[in-house]
Amino acid sequence: MNGRASFVRSLRIQGRVLHALLMREVITRFGRDNLGVLWLVAEPMLFTLGVAALWTAVGLQHGSTLPIIAFAITGYSSVLLWRNCASRCAMAIESNKGLLYHRNVQVIDVFLTRIVLEIAGATASLLILAALFTWIGWMDLPRDPLKVVAGWLMLAWFGTSLALLIGAGTAYSPIAERLWHPAAYLLFPISGAAFMVDWLPPAFQEGVLLLPMVHGVEMLRDGYFGHAVVTRYDAGYMGACCLLLTWAGLYLVREAGRRVEVQ
Repeated sequence: MNGRASFVRSLRIQGRVLHALLMREVITRFGRDNLGVLWLVAEPMLFTLGVAALWTAVGLQHGSTLPIIAFAITGYSSVLLWRNCASRCAMAIESNKGLLYHRNVQVIDVFLTRIVLEIAGATASLLILAALFTWIGWMDLPRDPLKVVAGWLMLAWFGTSLALLIGAGTAYSPIAERLWHPAAYLLFPISGAAFMVDWLPPAFQEGVLLLPMVHGVEMLRDGYFGHAVVTRYDAGYMGACCLLLTWAGLYLVREAGRRVEVQ
């Protein structure tokens, strides 16, 4: 009974720590004035809307008859999900080092706070944009909502594991952050946001399918467009990649915490 009470007490303490860090992060990033925390949703919305508007303005048809708005929203929302998670965790230890000397605050708490915020913002952006354009008739309802949710959760898992890896890596050297930013830009055009794997030549298909996030985007679009698209993805492969990245990320996070304690 004592062990169970101790466990429950630890959970409550951890919950208070995460809540406090979450509130601190929101105020630090968005302030108390103007739109404040609404920018968490507005930022990814503006980016996605900008891309969709640009595609529409230039008459880009992305090689198919799929609705351009739906294609852009499903693609670029997914990019923001995993990219922002990793980018926000880069150098997070350095900027929160003072908090880490408190006994109840751990390195992983800092990362989880930022990851939760980015996933919440990207998810809210996707839901609001999809609801808005469905209401005005520019998008249809998803053919398989459960598969859409599954694809989104897989992308969130990938973003979380990547964020832990990149964030912990910056504790060892700032070079990790400098390498991540160009890598993120290079991954962007081959992440599946602007194309379907089936549109590529067979040789290129094998190459892009090595990237875990491509499988998540294909799964998301399979759930949204159904038989209107030919999708190529392997949820098992993506899950294995995410599991490996999560293991590596958690190991580095633990070691990064020890480095902070030594310093």
